[in-house]
Amino acid sequence: MTAPLDIIIMAAGRGTRMKSRTPKVLQRLAGRPLLHHVLDQAVRLQARRVVVVTGHAAIEVEAACASGAGAGAGFDLQTVRQEPQLGTGHAVQQAVPLLAGDGLVLVLSGDVPLTQADTLAALVAAAGADRMALLTVQLPDPTGYGRIVRGEGGAVQRIVEHKDASDAQRAIGEIYSGIMAVPARRLQGWLERLANDNAQGEYYLTDIVAMAVADGVPVAAHCIDDALQVAGVNSPAQLAELERAHQLRQAARLMEQGVRLADPARFDLRQDVRGGAPGQLDCGQDVEIDVGCIFSGRVQIGEGARIGAYCHIANARVGAGAVIHPYTHIDGETVGVEVGEGALIGPFARLRPGAQLGREVHIGNFVEVKNSTLADGAKANHLAYLGDATVGERVNYGAGSITANYDGAHKHRTVIEADVHVGSNCVLVAPLTLGAGGTVGGGSTVTKSTPPGALTVARGKQVSLAGWQRPAKQPKG
Repeated sequence: MTAPLDIIIMAAGRGTRMKSRTPKVLQRLAGRPLLHHVLDQAVRLQARRVVVVTGHAAIEVEAACASGAGAGAGFDLQTVRQEPQLGTGHAVQQAVPLLAGDGLVLVLSGDVPLTQADTLAALVAAAGADRMALLTVQLPDPTGYGRIVRGEGGAVQRIVEHKDASDAQRAIGEIYSGIMAVPARRLQGWLERLANDNAQGEYYLTDIVAMAVADGVPVAAHCIDDALQVAGVNSPAQLAELERAHQLRQAARLMEQGVRLADPARFDLRQDVRGGAPGQLDCGQDVEIDVGCIFSGRVQIGEGARIGAYCHIANARVGAGAVIHPYTHIDGETVGVEVGEGALIGPFARLRPGAQLGREVHIGNFVEVKNSTLADGAKANHLAYLGDATVGERVNYGAGSITANYDGAHKHRTVIEADVHVGSNCVLVAPLTLGAGGTVGGGSTVTKSTPPGALTVARGKQVSLAGWQRPAKQPKG
């Protein structure tokens, strides 16, 4: 029978080399706090309980714990403070009283964000119900890490911290990652026996390995060759290196699916800033993404779509064959944005929450759309604003025109029916309906609804010519 899994996350450290007021575990990777990445693994592993050990900036870290776990995490989340910070063993001593004695305890670090759930699951399996298991990795340069000391036959004997290691031990390339799994009923007794007679005067959690060996408890080492999974963050440079390595891996996964990235080194997939969830990018076949693009939240890109350079797209669906020209900003927030098949957007366009664009819609440079629906073939090509509007098929919306939808207390809707032409520099004051096939002359301020086919002009005052019909196009030649 598998023992219930309880997780301890150590998040008490100050991280002085970060030179930041923000606690180390709240530094951001892919737009999310490092601690949130670790909490993600607790969800995936279906932990029973998670105890986060806080210390430096405890109030901030504890608040981040609650927001990071998210609704429906499925585990009991608690925090405990380590004051003062006297080492990793001392940190775990604070957490153990909150755990039941029948579980398997998995110890994680809040500043090691990229350990994969399948790696941790394999470590838990190696521990079983009655063994200790250590996650180890072979490093070409193990400086600063605790070394795995093995005896005859390759059995793990103990861990020696770098500062306490001899020259021969420092030559060992297999290091302890800081992640272990151990039966709770064994852990309490070993923690009580810890001493601080070492170079740093701290209580090392790693000392319990030798205790386990002395007590006849098997110690398994689950060794991986992926150093990124156990990389921690102690400086801005390390954080930047980890960010780029993480983004390159995300880029590689997309390219394996057939997405064409102009430069994988200039690609970013980040969190949903509001919901805190990891970014998710789903792409159809033959999608092309140029340099410098940032995606966050949930983004879907249809087959054959092209994303120009330096676009920011969040919480949106881009239809097949659409083209998003460079420097376009799309953010659907919690509502979403929909870009129809074959649409042309940008450059320098902005689509805000609730923008719903049909097939072959054109949104040009410096055009902003919010909470508006544009039917198939509608166009707003230059320097315009459409907010809280319903725009019909084939509408042509002129440069410099805006919908004035807010009266200081309430927002109202503007309805522009099919085949209306709105000239340049017009103000449409909602609530308002422009009838199908009508024309609004340049510079007009329209305050009243117009019937189908009307010509509306304003030269100092509004004039509505109901029943006016746009002259028919003359045949060429």
